[in-house]
Amino acid sequence: MKTIRLTAAQAMVRYLANQLNEDGVPYIAGMWAIFGHGNVAGIGEALYGIRDELPTYRGQNEQSMAHAAIAYAKQLGRRRAMAVTSSIGPGALNMVTAAALAHVNRLPVLFIPGDVFANRGPDPVLQQIEDFGDGTMSANDCFRPVSRYFDRIMRPEQLLTALPRAMRTLTDPADCGPVTLAFCQDVQAEAYDYPEGFFARKTWRFRRPEPDVVEFEAAVAALKAAKNPVIVAGGGVHFSGATDTLKAFVEKHQIPVVETQAGKSALAWDHGLNFGPVGVTGAESANVVSEKADLVIGVGTRFQDFTTGSWALFKNPNRKILALNVQPYDSAKHDAIPLVADAKIGLEKLSAALGDHKFAAPDAGLKAFWFAKADAVTAAPVDSNALPTDMQVIGAVQRASRDNTVVMCAAGTMPGELHQLWKSKLPLSYHMEYGFSCMGYEIAGGLGIKMAEPDRDVIVMVGDGSYMMMNSELATAVGMGAKITVVITDNRGYGCINRLQMGTGGAQFNNLYAHTNVSPMAIDFAAHAASMGARSHKVSSIAELETALDAARAATETTVIVIDTDPYPTTGAGGYWWDVAVPEVSARAEVNQARVAYEAALKERT
Repeated sequence: MKTIRLTAAQAMVRYLANQLNEDGVPYIAGMWAIFGHGNVAGIGEALYGIRDELPTYRGQNEQSMAHAAIAYAKQLGRRRAMAVTSSIGPGALNMVTAAALAHVNRLPVLFIPGDVFANRGPDPVLQQIEDFGDGTMSANDCFRPVSRYFDRIMRPEQLLTALPRAMRTLTDPADCGPVTLAFCQDVQAEAYDYPEGFFARKTWRFRRPEPDVVEFEAAVAALKAAKNPVIVAGGGVHFSGATDTLKAFVEKHQIPVVETQAGKSALAWDHGLNFGPVGVTGAESANVVSEKADLVIGVGTRFQDFTTGSWALFKNPNRKILALNVQPYDSAKHDAIPLVADAKIGLEKLSAALGDHKFAAPDAGLKAFWFAKADAVTAAPVDSNALPTDMQVIGAVQRASRDNTVVMCAAGTMPGELHQLWKSKLPLSYHMEYGFSCMGYEIAGGLGIKMAEPDRDVIVMVGDGSYMMMNSELATAVGMGAKITVVITDNRGYGCINRLQMGTGGAQFNNLYAHTNVSPMAIDFAAHAASMGARSHKVSSIAELETALDAARAATETTVIVIDTDPYPTTGAGGYWWDVAVPEVSARAEVNQARVAYEAALKERT
């Protein structure tokens, strides 16, 4: 057996560079890195040696560069991924939030944080967390609950088993999620005689599991017995590449579709059977058909509480749930009829079994009625002197967008309004991280989307609160020439949570700057963005916003547009109940009143 002597770090990066996807391109598209004493000598040297084959990208913050990597994988339907490396200690722990985001959203990313010395010679090394009762513990153990696969590399030869396991997890449709390889810093620099065959190019297929015969028969029987089924399209439709299959299925059998945050854009917004967004941030059209449905067919959805109205939405007393999902965990939720299979394969087989069976056509008037309301709140304001609403901002961005535009967001007011109001024409034109709803994902995520699909027009919608939390990858986007357009809606605080606070009877407190113990802030976000190299504008009206968006589309550089918005208005129409526990005891009459309404809603659900 021929061998080659490499350091463990050199072996790792060489192996990763030779793992291909089904299209014959490297599955790991690059490594995001912030170097420190836990990875600069070993991994840093190894990455330099292979920089032409495995590009290295320098981020500004460990969490945000991981967000960019995750968004890259999501936009490409998990067909490619990226790796992220940091030093030990604070650098590693900064990535734990991003790992949780990837875990919730079932997205692949490879975390390679530096770790303590395996030989324990300098114990405790700088930044080491010491567990008084466990000598094997390090800060990286925080990754365990938010990783689909975790390993600690304490000997060079452990890579021979750890790396294939990592790739298996990253490319498995059911287990897909974050992988953490905590890499002891002394081991990174140790040499070993690796088999040459270990570095041969390998293609990883994305398997498409077929349904079990018994489960499939039960699913077909449930469909044939149904009178008013509805399909809840989730993110798994995109990951399976099943958007065309879904379209063919619903057209053949006349089943209405409603979309989750992750599933939005699975079907064109103007398709006659797309009844819009579902659940807490849903449309009346979608929620009405969901309430009446006697069979709720989840396709690639986790049935998150925002989708189900905290399980108050599906009111038909005879309703059953059929869960088509590649992950058995998701297919068994809430006593569903499980159909564990790839979404595309599952829909094709169900369609064949149904033959020419068609269901009663849903009421098309529901859809028209909803979009008339949506169009009203997104229209340009009659009073140009009034402070714009978030809905009017969305309308302006919609009018300035094209079919190839990707609109993205993650937290605050915009996710709910975009879910309700945005009109997605093409698959993957709506990129929302709402599984973890992580503030700070937006700008880094926009960069990741642009890296994944350079020809797409990427518009990042972000509130001032999220922008303040994490904005530094704006400089990275500028430096890389990865053009994105960022629209900052400045409502001077956390407007979404302020409304939730008020809605549960609470006083306005510690959300908008006006209700905090700091002086109301007047932050010049345009100047801040300009200081990082972006073209920037502060606009004062919807008309000015539309003009700035047109200019941004024509520009070659990253553009940031700032507009002040009113923190209080929401769409009003649509939506659904969401279980937010209200205190049983309070000195505030408003809280007590909200508690009465809350208890009534709980009884209705049960």
